[in-house]
Amino acid sequence: MITKRRWAARVCILLAALGAGLVPVGAVAGEPTAKEAPKVELVLDVSGSMRARDIDGQSRMAAAKQAFNEVLDAVPDEVQLGIRTLGADYPGNDRKRGCKDTRQLYPVGPLDRTEAKTAVATLAPTGWTPIGPALLGAAEDLEGGDATRRIVLITDGEDTCAPLDPCEVARDIAAKGIHLVIDTLGLVPDAKTRQQLTCIAEATGGTYTTVEHTDELSGRVRQLVDRAADPVVTPVATEGGRQCAGAPQLKAGLFSDRASFGQHRWYRVDVLPGQELRASVTVSADRAVNNDYGVMLRAVTVHGREIVRGSEAGHGRTDAISTGLRYPKAPQDGIDFDPDEDDAEAAEAEAAAETVCLEVSNSFAAPPSVKRAPGMPVELTVDLVDAPDEASDVASFGLGRGWWLLGLLALAGLLAGLVWGWISRWRIAVWRTN
Repeated sequence: MITKRRWAARVCILLAALGAGLVPVGAVAGEPTAKEAPKVELVLDVSGSMRARDIDGQSRMAAAKQAFNEVLDAVPDEVQLGIRTLGADYPGNDRKRGCKDTRQLYPVGPLDRTEAKTAVATLAPTGWTPIGPALLGAAEDLEGGDATRRIVLITDGEDTCAPLDPCEVARDIAAKGIHLVIDTLGLVPDAKTRQQLTCIAEATGGTYTTVEHTDELSGRVRQLVDRAADPVVTPVATEGGRQCAGAPQLKAGLFSDRASFGQHRWYRVDVLPGQELRASVTVSADRAVNNDYGVMLRAVTVHGREIVRGSEAGHGRTDAISTGLRYPKAPQDGIDFDPDEDDAEAAEAEAAAETVCLEVSNSFAAPPSVKRAPGMPVELTVDLVDAPDEASDVASFGLGRGWWLLGLLALAGLLAGLVWGWISRWRIAVWRTN
């Protein structure tokens, strides 16, 4: 006989089963949610000035089309890509109409490479350069969702539709907090164009690149599209000190700062016994700089003694320059870092931590016409990992176990020299006897 209590239990089980069936699979606790596909919109200048034939013997428009075809072939499958034009349709002199001449050539979404290439092939240099309106349109094209969003602006001239200043437009976009980055590429730009495009990029944390060859254009655009597909780690803004004392205390992570030409910036990191500090720095040349430059990252004790350094130098045009260093701190007797240890042992390990001062310096210089403020973007990565075992550690001077081979070769050379010397003396003695 079925009691009322059993009937109630069965009804509850039935309702629970029905409820579970109505819950979407993706809502199950602990199951990862699907990541939104990154969105990229390429904004191409199709104004009349794109007729100029100064890129590898062909017109700027032809170079842009060739680069676009190469880029479209290489777009990662997970990226949703769109194309917007500016100055592609109105050839007249009516400023009001010319400054509205921007449209979406290919919608942001899964890429049909053939269709996108066909759309680009129809373009011909035509009208004005409404950069500001084009950026506003591109921001609207990328609206919605939490995906990574990137605008890549390719133009050969400054905006012709002021007072809608494209730099102010970029600042307004950045102020919305929608994490939309604008990268700019200038095709054989003059000083005013370079300055405006640099300002647009800086406003949203993007990059500016001068382009004078077709392969530079396709390579840079491919790099930016690929970057949109990479996992995004938002750097933590910090401000380095003028000296180690009073410098910001950093944990493991990615940090952003700005440094003027030739400036030194200081940061502090605590390294526990048994840990290894790994740090790297990248300084971006987001404006015109002189040909010779370098960057250095030093690890220094609080008393000023240098522990280790990394440096890199270059010559010619660059977008960024990087260097890094490693510093293992040996375990102390009875004290070692263990994330699972109890509070007392953890406190003892922290008390034995060494404060390492990181100094970032650069030797960039620029002509007097280049603005100094804000400083150039600096990206600092700090990682703290378990120090390698002594048996597997890399020996001094970077040769590691290669010292054994070097010693063996030196010994073999010494023995060969002795044998050859003995043979030579024997031959001379025999010759004199005869």
